[in-house]
Amino acid sequence: MTFDKGAFYETVRKRLGRLSTMQVEGIEAILAAMEGAPLAYTSYALATAWKETNKTMQPVHEAYWLSENWRRNNLRYYPHYGRGLVQITWPENYEKADKELADAGLIKRGELLANLDLAMRPDIAAFIMRKGMEEGWFSGDKKGRHTFARHLPAKGVATKAQYIQARRIINLLDDAEEIEGFAQVFERGLRDGGWE
Repeated sequence: MTFDKGAFYETVRKRLGRLSTMQVEGIEAILAAMEGAPLAYTSYALATAWKETNKTMQPVHEAYWLSENWRRNNLRYYPHYGRGLVQITWPENYEKADKELADAGLIKRGELLANLDLAMRPDIAAFIMRKGMEEGWFSGDKKGRHTFARHLPAKGVATKAQYIQARRIINLLDDAEEIEGFAQVFERGLRDGGWE
């Protein structure tokens, strides 16, 4: 069965309202990056991006409402501050992302390290989000324990409690219930579109 994007967007728009061209383009980049992923993983990735980007579904710089000068003076990991749909930070995570992106053929080895803003390209940001959520890059847990597989089912729908706990993949439990609500919306849309 092929995925029916029309049915997906119809359901999502009923619950989230009109979507701009930029929002749709961001969703499309995430759907492409999540191809073959389980329903709950894809739903949660979309919901996370919806929250982390302030609903724009476009990659953002950390503290995007402040200046580059503010980031330079206030972030101890500058210039490796957060970029993307989910905030990749610290040199070691950029190095890991550079390797994974090169292995996937999206860039040449060293390209991301030479130009950190490549993490703002929608396809790259979506790839980093998926890989990081699969492998536990974002929570600050050096052992990488907070992953899709730990918190969400590999088949079928997730429960409210599972979606709430999945917030640990990114950042403890801040805004967990709000994101759970978004995940339910995207899950319903994906199901209506026949995501498998």
